[in-house]
Amino acid sequence: MSIDFFLPDTQSTEALAEALAQTLPERAVVFLHGELGAGKSTLARALLRALGVTGPIKSPTYALVERYPLDGGGAEAVHLDLYRIAGVDELEFLGLGDLASARLWLVEWPEKGGKALPAADLQIHLTVEGEGRRAELRANSQSARDWLVRFSKIAGLTGSS
Repeated sequence: MSIDFFLPDTQSTEALAEALAQTLPERAVVFLHGELGAGKSTLARALLRALGVTGPIKSPTYALVERYPLDGGGAEAVHLDLYRIAGVDELEFLGLGDLASARLWLVEWPEKGGKALPAADLQIHLTVEGEGRRAELRANSQSARDWLVRFSKIAGLTGSS
């Protein structure tokens, strides 16, 4: 299942993030694809805000991994940016196994992580289109298919599946 739609501005990207946050499953791994400037970090930041993260949301470009507490129950979101990774072997020092229990993984440049990353439930492909962005959401698991069904009911976005 996939959903494709146009995001004309930052507000529509934030609306996308809000709808994803409202319908988030118990656990999800999300791969964010797109060229530099496509809006991956903007979407990740908006999604974390929509999930209640307060305080600074730092880009993980240099740290590679940023961790954020979610709600009061001990849940956690992790945001990875693998742009600067030269090879999968460089991920060993990140302690990805320690992140296995995170409720939400947001991974930018996942193709650089190879098999060291958990399988994606949802892949979001962002491309620059004029002054806005084109977003394609692709479900890779039953959990993500259910997520997109819930998402499409509240998003108010026109797409195709």
